[in-house]
Amino acid sequence: MEAKYQTSRNVYGSMAHKLPILIRNAGLVQALAFAQSRDKSEINLFLEHLAITINFTCKAQDFAAKVAELELAEYMYRTQQALDALLWYKRFVQSILDIDPSNAIQ
Repeated sequence: MEAKYQTSRNVYGSMAHKLPILIRNAGLVQALAFAQSRDKSEINLFLEHLAITINFTCKAQDFAAKVAELELAEYMYRTQQALDALLWYKRFVQSILDIDPSNAIQ
């Protein structure tokens, strides 16, 4: 049981470290779509947490589609909100979950 819990923490923490980079490189919608395509429960949980944090009420599977429907100004605002929130998530996984970028899983 402990090994599965540690693996779940690593997957969740890894996404917290990688998603900001994906957003900066590809954009918010593309990064969310990529994360959704991984189809792991831990990643879906992370995406749902992020959606709630930036005031979206949707499931992980619908997050990218909802963001894609936004007007440009709102999209840019939500992208900045997501990046700001992800900074907090990154600090959370480093301090509480003890996952740092060098040992995050691929």
